[in-house]
Amino acid sequence: MPRISTKNRILNCAEQLFAREGFHSTSLRILTHKAGVNLAAVNYHFGSKEALLRAVIERRLVPLNKLRHARLEEVLQAAAGNQQPPRAQDLLRAFIEPTLEFRDLSPGAEDFLTLISRSWNDPDQTVRNCFMELVLPMFKFFFASLQQALPDLPVEILRIRMQFLVGTMSIIMCRDNNFQEQPEASAPPLSRGQQLDQLLKFVLAGLEAPQ
Repeated sequence: MPRISTKNRILNCAEQLFAREGFHSTSLRILTHKAGVNLAAVNYHFGSKEALLRAVIERRLVPLNKLRHARLEEVLQAAAGNQQPPRAQDLLRAFIEPTLEFRDLSPGAEDFLTLISRSWNDPDQTVRNCFMELVLPMFKFFFASLQQALPDLPVEILRIRMQFLVGTMSIIMCRDNNFQEQPEASAPPLSRGQQLDQLLKFVLAGLEAPQ
């Protein structure tokens, strides 16, 4: 088994503690003890607790954003090659599928998603602001792509519907297991492929609905 570097050991412990205890509730003393390093190692690799948080989020989010961007570009280029606007359903698949794959296949994804999920209810905006700074360019590119697919939809309506889309995905990504525990959610859990299919149908109908 390959040895985990000091930097990655710190990142792994920070991700877990920030998710489970909260960013501000996690002291560097607790973090260094769990990671088996000293404070000098944290300062050497990251410089500050806030910089460590950014590195935790970047480690997961930047590769995901690159993959989503690449898949959206493929859809846009294929549509341009056919001299047609892109289809909304193709753009949605390009954006959503890598996100579901990330949840199921990325090591540490559960803690990362918990960290982001709890940030929306935290009065302190440190985690939320860091996440939004890193994800906003991706959201803007996705929004501009959807405008090409739905040119007759007013910008303000598309913006609202995209908020609904992101909210729906947040529930699927961060709270899926909670729903399975509720008595009324007695249907058997879906495979990733089934979940993707149903999610695409649901959000596509909302995006393309009459005003």
